[in-house]
Amino acid sequence: MLKLGSHSYADDAVLIMAIVNRTPDSFYDRGSTFAFEAGLERVAQVVGQGAEIVDIGGVKAAPGDEVDADEEIRRTVDFVTRVRADFPDLIISVDTWRHEVGRAVCEVGADVLNDAWGGHDPKLAEVAAEFGTGLVCTHAGGALPRTRPHRVHYLDLMADVLARTVSLANRAADLGVDRGRILIDPGHDFGKNTWHSLEITRRLSEMVATGWPVLVSLSNKDFVGEALDLPLEQRLLGTLAATAVCAWQGAMVFRAHNVAETRQVLDMVAAIKGSRAPRRAIRGLA
Repeated sequence: MLKLGSHSYADDAVLIMAIVNRTPDSFYDRGSTFAFEAGLERVAQVVGQGAEIVDIGGVKAAPGDEVDADEEIRRTVDFVTRVRADFPDLIISVDTWRHEVGRAVCEVGADVLNDAWGGHDPKLAEVAAEFGTGLVCTHAGGALPRTRPHRVHYLDLMADVLARTVSLANRAADLGVDRGRILIDPGHDFGKNTWHSLEITRRLSEMVATGWPVLVSLSNKDFVGEALDLPLEQRLLGTLAATAVCAWQGAMVFRAHNVAETRQVLDMVAAIKGSRAPRRAIRGLA
């Protein structure tokens, strides 16, 4: 059973982690939620659309201007404090690889530390253990934070994904992180080319089979754009197709920009699987 914040979820639950960027240069929203009030409006919007989790990030993943730990803390801590006050029951995640940032946001109420860079800072898991928060353990293939992949090669991609993520998850548990609060993420586009990201999508059931809850971050990513040869603003349908594939295979948490559309896809897949009833079913019955 997955436990995030004060909430517990059955194994067939599907949750949306809405992306809220506190960055001026984010690849998708182009800094539209960097301003404090704009960020708060975004949180209110995605909560209204059904997101169970918000993932707040203070540094974009791609290369760009240097953002040190102090600046990342400045962008996230006061914002997390306000979101916690405004939404006491909301699950708040913070996307960071730095333990200093992790400690600062946990002190003001963060529930999850989303480590997208594969344990680059091993002290981050120690912070999660200390504060009793959740932890996302992601495969990045050993890539350094904020770097792009270049001619990456794996002898066996899924073997590497499973070995690294499960090892990170077990290490976190050994450090004292509640096993029910640990998720694993195959890390689409992180340390991977498009062929790699497509492979982990079609083989996601192998991650689900480990027993750890699986989070996927698919939203508008480059592997979608390259698979369809489409620019950023035209990747929603491809993202939703990948979302459906991952949901069918058992992924549990979906990090997304487009919350309302993602919720419809997840609900439809759940209805087909039989894990949720149709909202309305009168055809042929009246």
